[in-house]
Amino acid sequence: MSSDERGPRTGPLDTKGTFAMLGLGIIGWIIIGGLAGWIASKIMKTDAQQGILLNIVVGIVGGLLGGFLLKLFGVDVEGGGLWFSFFTCLGGAVILLFLVGLVTGRRGAMR
Repeated sequence: MSSDERGPRTGPLDTKGTFAMLGLGIIGWIIIGGLAGWIASKIMKTDAQQGILLNIVVGIVGGLLGGFLLKLFGVDVEGGGLWFSFFTCLGGAVILLFLVGLVTGRRGAMR
């Protein structure tokens, strides 16, 4: 199926995009983002510094970062399914927390 047949993609919440294909909706992605952000904060040992809201934000932004990085390397991120999306969020959140730790001087898991 060509991209013309599917229609233009305008963003991650487009009705023809991955989020809609998985059938989760915005609430599902907030839950997945929160879970990925929380696990990433446990991995990076920053959980005591963050609340649930920041975990959700880190997971969602991490998902965007992970998706961007995978696309940069030519990985098809749009048809990967639920687990692929979760691990993309998790990986992106870990990278995000690592970068924030470098900038702020808080190293968390690097001690």
